[in-house]
Order: sequence, then structure tokens, then C-alpha cells
Amino acid sequence: MRKFLVVLDDSKECLNAIRFAALRAARIGAGVQILSIIPPEEFQHFMGVADLMRAEARERIEAHFEVYAKWMRDRQGIAPELVIREGEPVAELMAQIADDPDIGILVLGAGTGKDGPGPLVTQLSRNSGALPIPITIVPGDLSRERLEEITQG
Repeated sequence: MRKFLVVLDDSKECLNAIRFAALRAARIGAGVQILSIIPPEEFQHFMGVADLMRAEARERIEAHFEVYAKWMRDRQGIAPELVIREGEPVAELMAQIADDPDIGILVLGAGTGKDGPGPLVTQLSRNSGALPIPITIVPGDLSRERLEEITQG
């Protein structure tokens, strides 16, 4: 089964990316894989503290994921898959794409603030010609209604 890969982070624009992926996947009979990446700077402490912080980060990610997963199961009939990786975001994202040949499209949410679309969108769009799969970039301020219209086609 083909999968849409979406990155789950603390940005508000990831909500639109997740919605887009779920709506498109439901429409075409695909799956959704949600990737959350724990950056290495979160664990620059003593080993015991780092292990505790890692466990807390995983719990936070799993709770966040479950909110989206419930919506996908209840509203779209999709059972998303959660993958948690640790490391540099772009490297881990590329590694996940390489590790799972069923991933067919990467869906990212673009920020709308003065800082630009976000670090992942910026870095990956610069090198998009070398990526093994297409990227769909979903505007972070797209309304729910417009998002539903777009995904029906």
C-alpha cells in the first residue's frame, strides 16, 4: 500500500499537512505514516537525565499522535502509523524515506510567519530535485473548507 509521509512536530502548520494527507489517503485508498523526530540537542545532558528526557519526549509525541490518529480512524477510516526517530531532522526524514519503499509522497506544512515556511520546507525544497519522492507543501493558513475542496479532486 502506498503511504503519505507527514512530519509531526510542534508547529501549527503540521495540522494542515496531517489533514491533507489523511483526506487524500482516504480518497485514494492509501496509508498515512506520521514521523516525529527528536532532535539530538534535547539530550545534551548526563545519561540519566537524557534517558528521562527521551522517555518524556516519546510520551509527548505519542499523546500528540493519538489525537490525530483518533480523528483519522473516526472520520477518514485510516489507521495511521507512528514512527519516532532521533537525530537531525532532514537526515532522519531522508533515512525514513529510504527505509520504507511504500512511502510515495512527503507532505509538509508551510509556516506563514515572518520566519518563512519552516526549516524542513526550506531545506528540502532547495534539494527537491534529488529527492526520491514528490513533496506536497500545504499552506499553514489554508482553511479547513478549502483543504477539503482540494483533496476531493
